[in-house]
Amino acid sequence: MFGRRNVATLVAEFLGTGVLTLLILSVQRSTIGVPFFVALGAGLTLALMVAALGNISGSHLNPAVTIGMWTARRISTLNGVLYIAAQLLGAWAAYYLYVYFVKVSLQPIGGHFAGRILVAEAVGTAIFTFGWAAAVYQRVTPAATAAVVGLAYMVGIIAASPAAIGLLNPAVALGARAWVWGTYVLGPVLGAIIGINLYGLLFAESTRKVKAASATAAPAAKAPAKKRTTKRAKK
Repeated sequence: MFGRRNVATLVAEFLGTGVLTLLILSVQRSTIGVPFFVALGAGLTLALMVAALGNISGSHLNPAVTIGMWTARRISTLNGVLYIAAQLLGAWAAYYLYVYFVKVSLQPIGGHFAGRILVAEAVGTAIFTFGWAAAVYQRVTPAATAAVVGLAYMVGIIAASPAAIGLLNPAVALGARAWVWGTYVLGPVLGAIIGINLYGLLFAESTRKVKAASATAAPAAKAPAKKRTTKRAKK
């Protein structure tokens, strides 16, 4: 249960989510805190964390991703709960580290519930997790996985930014003082469930069917040729 590998997995989720939250806080609260630069910094950071820690835990680094993978039956309930706990703790630690750096307490920025914010976070997260699922289901190289996940996160943030902060991550929302259940928590969770399951149920399954069909087509084509050859030999 708590062997070296299991501990390393949880520490990877803790550190990866913490670094991602700290980076987003640093860029978001700086003089260049416009959506594009936040998205760029977040995408590069996530790509780095996936490249460094992906072979340890899979680098979810996001409770919404973990829940989405759980609904797709790609992670057990116990591991999912432990992942989410580690992610939230990592974001919480990043917040206090940032406050220690700037020596100023941060004010909440999440606001109140609004339908358009919920939809924006859900749409942005669906875009992000669709790309994330594509890398996972296609089993591309670690470098390609890191690049795809980082780029997908960047695109998702930009897509959500016209109506929302564009965090796409409940753990980051906790660290950024934007913890609003109806928007920055529920929105990413809904988006991740849609994005991951949409790819898994439609596109990943169709890929397997195409491969299976191509594998069985060759023997069927050869069978008639053998029968014709046998008849000619009898004549």
